[in-house]
Amino acid sequence: MNDATDFQTSNDVIDFWFPEERMTEVDATTHRDHWFWRMRGGADAEITARFSALTTLAAEGHLAGWASDPHGRLALIILFDQFSRSVWRGTTRAYVQDPAALSLTMGGIANGHYAALNKPWLKIVFGLPLGHCEGPDHLDRLDLLISLREDIHTAAPPHLQPIYQSLVKQARDVRQVIAAFGRHPHRNQLLGRLSTPAEKEYLAEGRFPHLRAFEG
Repeated sequence: MNDATDFQTSNDVIDFWFPEERMTEVDATTHRDHWFWRMRGGADAEITARFSALTTLAAEGHLAGWASDPHGRLALIILFDQFSRSVWRGTTRAYVQDPAALSLTMGGIANGHYAALNKPWLKIVFGLPLGHCEGPDHLDRLDLLISLREDIHTAAPPHLQPIYQSLVKQARDVRQVIAAFGRHPHRNQLLGRLSTPAEKEYLAEGRFPHLRAFEG
């Protein structure tokens, strides 16, 4: 550890990433704004300033003990799957932690940590690696992700259900991409992968699922 991280805990990560947790009531407009902030890079500068050292520690395996409880596991998933993309945006290192994030998610579904989370926004983020991590079982994982998001939508407060229905649609859109290409083509250039002709057509359209959430 170092001075920058000695006193940072999993709760610091959770509290930062979920402003909703500090509210007595969550209105739909504010909640939607929080999702845009999380999913569209709005927090990049603050993540880099506050959590770069902690994200590095996690990537080096120094925070594995956090996975012993549901919220600690979720905090690790956030560091691997979300903060890594901010801290190392534009580099291949942004995606290196995806398998570790996926392992935490799958383990947490199996051991009850996922089920123990009591807020829809917590469960959505817990499940993100199912769609983000490329691999041979990607379609099966996306089927699981769609099912989990359908359950989240059904259980969400009625005034928030349109937001979570849009996230069900987003997962289905991601599945279509993976079924067509077997990977996320928008990563090809950064990862040094040659795009197929079909992928080039898809990239030229620019309608990527991760930029189309909340369209309905």
